[in-house]
Amino acid sequence: MTTTSRDFRIAPYDPLWPREYAAEAERIARACHDLPLRIEHVGSTAVPGLSAKPIIDILVGVPPRASRDPYIAAIRGLGYEHRGALGIPGRNYFRRGSPRTHHIHLVSWSSALWRDHLLFRDWLRTNDAIAAEYAALKRELYAMYAENRERYTESKGPFIKAALRQAEKEMSATVAPQNDNQWDGD
Repeated sequence: MTTTSRDFRIAPYDPLWPREYAAEAERIARACHDLPLRIEHVGSTAVPGLSAKPIIDILVGVPPRASRDPYIAAIRGLGYEHRGALGIPGRNYFRRGSPRTHHIHLVSWSSALWRDHLLFRDWLRTNDAIAAEYAALKRELYAMYAENRERYTESKGPFIKAALRQAEKEMSATVAPQNDNQWDGD
């Protein structure tokens, strides 16, 4: 069952979301054909089985010191509204559709924003218990803030930060440290 309100809605996972992402990623790649970029599907629509606002979130990574102007022009040419950083330094945010259907987050591919989006997505994809906990939180927050998208989004922040810390901790525990200067007894 889809939950709706005046401000936004939460829908059950739709297996068409990855296809919608792929089609839009292709449009973005064509529009930016001469520009180096990396494109990733992020957000809840990128996590199989997770309920979400039915808005495809797309992470577009650019080289660290690249001028953003040609990317902004190309994305605006696809019908996106450029909203600036919208409170997140290092990001250019875009939205499209009425009601909204797509968001683009344009960031440096060497930034913490890039890393954190991918880490959170991958952590949810590989940890069913964490994904279920996140889904329950989203339902609870929606019940409280159905008329206030901004408050709903802000209230997910502590969970996301904790999940990122947990993912980082687990990843560092499973990756052996590299020390090229270590003497191995030869």
